[in-house]
Amino acid sequence: MPQLKPPKCNMLMDGEKCLEAKGMKEVIFFVALYLVALGSGCVKPNMMAHGADQFDINNSPKESKKLSRYFNAAYFAFSVGELIALTVLVWVQTHSGMDVGFGVSAAVMAMGLLSLISGSFLYRNKPPQRSIFTPLAQVIVAAIKKRNHSFPSDHNVSKSDGVTGIQRFRFLDKACIKIEEGTNTRKESPWRLCSVSQVEQVKILISVIPIFACTIIFNTILAQLQTFSVQQGSSMNTKLTKNFNIPPASLQAIPYILLLFIVPLYDTFFVPFARRITGHDSGITPIQRIGTGLFLCTFSMVAAAIMENKRRNEAVQNGNLISIFWITPQFLIFGLSEMFTAVGLIEFFYKQSLKGMQSFLMAMTYCSYSFGFYLSSILVSLVNKITSHYSSNTKGWLGDNNLNKDRLDLFYWMLAILSFINFLNYIFCSRWYQRSLATEGVLHHGDSNIQELQNSNWTSSKVVGDDSIP
Repeated sequence: MPQLKPPKCNMLMDGEKCLEAKGMKEVIFFVALYLVALGSGCVKPNMMAHGADQFDINNSPKESKKLSRYFNAAYFAFSVGELIALTVLVWVQTHSGMDVGFGVSAAVMAMGLLSLISGSFLYRNKPPQRSIFTPLAQVIVAAIKKRNHSFPSDHNVSKSDGVTGIQRFRFLDKACIKIEEGTNTRKESPWRLCSVSQVEQVKILISVIPIFACTIIFNTILAQLQTFSVQQGSSMNTKLTKNFNIPPASLQAIPYILLLFIVPLYDTFFVPFARRITGHDSGITPIQRIGTGLFLCTFSMVAAAIMENKRRNEAVQNGNLISIFWITPQFLIFGLSEMFTAVGLIEFFYKQSLKGMQSFLMAMTYCSYSFGFYLSSILVSLVNKITSHYSSNTKGWLGDNNLNKDRLDLFYWMLAILSFINFLNYIFCSRWYQRSLATEGVLHHGDSNIQELQNSNWTSSKVVGDDSIP
């Protein structure tokens, strides 16, 4: 609708004279953007969790193997969507306009909605649970209220029930202590007395936060590949033939082209081979898969730094534009890294969760994207501010918006070092996480065991009138 658009203007030539969208134009624009964010936030974590719910992993070992295949297949489908968006849609937007591109996207989403509805009678649907935040808050409040109370001698009730709990954060176990007054046991509110399963949920959440945090740097690097790498491509020779130039924005399709081949090969050949060696349903554990991805991510930045140094030297010293295909290695390595990290993180969160936490923990994986992209913008600002005082360029490494004057190669080297440090930190966090579990399968038990613990508590006597216990 022309009345919702500001006057046409060339931002590169007449940027200062261009009129901004204001008033209702601005409101509609931002409402549309935030609706996209809201829709993505609703679809992504719930779609993954809903698909995984179709597999009865607690009662069937075969379906547990299928669950790992599902995560790989779901990521393959995601890669296909990204590839179409970065090639077909980019071409449509370039030749027919943004409005047509958005229209095509809306039509495809409508088809997806119809597909989802058409299978609604075939799904396994878990009934809605109460909010997980209330039970989590109750555990913390109850543990604080009983912080001065000592454990009874038989407080390891979870072991006697055949399920070993997380051995760290023992102070939270005090939320399970029942107070006995004489021969009677006091009936306490949920904010003073919690079940063992509630406490285990809080422990799980605390335990997985360091693993989650280690993926933020990974997504910071993803943000750089989606921004500066496109700018790199614009400064290179984009000609494929005399009449066809490669759109720099389509460079992001390279990892997804790789994934279309790698994911099926990984699932068909590597997983069965590794399964014979490790005995694990997924071939390698999700922890090992995430670590492999974070390790490879470092080399993506190393390749990017080397390539940018070559591109800059050729442009500044010889006036040559090297081929855009030189940028391919950094995308290929990152694509391989993303296959390990992204899928491993989703599988890790789903398998480590207790009842009612699957969708919440799935949502955490997408929060990592948000934190990573936000950290990316902070890093760029900090680097410019710091390097403006110590480099010949008074605007900093990235301040000129001209790659031939900026030092993007040094920024990439900094990210490579940061990524490697993050990998070392991940090794420490993953070992800490595994040591916090009493056994390898502590969080892989079925819901039947949880039900046994649902009303389990530890009883401790209290003398009436004893004010030392809050």
